[in-house]
Amino acid sequence: MTSRFLESLGVALPIIQAPMAGVQDSRLAIAVSQAGGLGSLPCAMLSAETLRTELEALKHTGKPYNVNFFTHPPPSADATREARWRELLAPYYSEYGIDPAPKPAAPSRAPFGDAAADLLEEFRPPVVSFHFGLPSAALLARVRSLGSKILGCATTVAEALWLEQRGVDAIVAQGLEAGGHRGIFLSEDLATQMGTFALVAQMARAVRVPVIAAGAIADAAGVKAARVLGAAGAQVGTAYLLCPEATTSAVHRAALDSEAAASTAVTNLFSGRPARGIVNRLMRELGALNAAAPAFPLASGALAPLRARAESLGKGDFSSLWCGQNPSGCRKIPAAALTRALTERLEA
Repeated sequence: MTSRFLESLGVALPIIQAPMAGVQDSRLAIAVSQAGGLGSLPCAMLSAETLRTELEALKHTGKPYNVNFFTHPPPSADATREARWRELLAPYYSEYGIDPAPKPAAPSRAPFGDAAADLLEEFRPPVVSFHFGLPSAALLARVRSLGSKILGCATTVAEALWLEQRGVDAIVAQGLEAGGHRGIFLSEDLATQMGTFALVAQMARAVRVPVIAAGAIADAAGVKAARVLGAAGAQVGTAYLLCPEATTSAVHRAALDSEAAASTAVTNLFSGRPARGIVNRLMRELGALNAAAPAFPLASGALAPLRARAESLGKGDFSSLWCGQNPSGCRKIPAAALTRALTERLEA
C-alpha cells in the first residue's frame, strides 16, 4: 500500500511536510518537494492574490505539492463573549499602553469556498488537503473533478470512518502530540483525543485507505515506527520550524531553541480553537483553555496589538508559539537535508 500510495502522489519519500499557517510560504513546500517528499502550502490565511502567486511558484517547480484549506463554519458574532474576552485582556492593554477600543479587522482565517475552488481549477494541484472536516459535497466534487488527490485529517477513528465514507484518498491521523490546530471536527470533547501511535494502529485497521501518521514524528526512527504500525507515510511539521526556508518569527525561533519548548499545552486562547503550542505568559495566567475566548478564528483579533507590541520587544507572551511535544527534531538545516534525514536508512 505504501508503494502504491507514494506512486499515486508522485513522490519518492514517505514524508509529507505539514502545512503550517503563519510560519511558512511556498519556499518551504518547494524545498521539501524537490527533495522527494510532498511539500504543503497552508492557504487558509492567504488572500486570493497571494494564493495565486504561491500557486504559480509551486507549479513552476514541476514537482508534486499539496495545498491545504480549513473547512470551519463561519463564526457567529457574540458581543457578550467578545466583551468578556476584552475584559480579560484589559490589564495587558493597560500594561502596554494600548488603546483597548475594538478596531475592525478581517477574519484571520477563511474556510474553503467557491473563490478558492475557482483558483484550483486553473492550477489543478496534485494534492488538496482539508482540516476540520471536509467542505460541502458540491465543493468537494469540484476538487475531485480536477484529478487532485484529496487528503482529510482525523483525530479519532470515528472521524477517519467519516472521511473514508466521503471518498478521501488518504487520511492524516493527527495524534494529540501534534503541534498547531487540532483537526477535531465531529466533537469538541478533547477527551476523545489520543496519542499518534495508538491512533495510527487503530485507524489502519479500521479503514481501507492509506493512513498518514502525524504528531511527534521528528526523525527517521519515528517515521519507521509509524510505518511498522501501518502508516503509509508520516506528516512532519515542528521539525521544519527552524529551517531557513520557514518564516518562523524571531521570538518563535528563540522559544523553539530554548528549554521552553519542552513545555507545551493544548490551548484555545490564540484563535478560539484547540491547538498545541509552547506554554507562555498568556497561557499561564489565563489558563490554556478558557471558555471566554471567542469562537474560531475571532479570538486572534483582540490579541493582535498585544502580540505585535510584545514581539517588538522580543517577547512571545501573546504569540501562538505552535510546537509539538517532540521538538527534538528541530534543526537549523535546509529543509531538503532534513527531509532526506527523516528517511535515512529507512529501507534497511
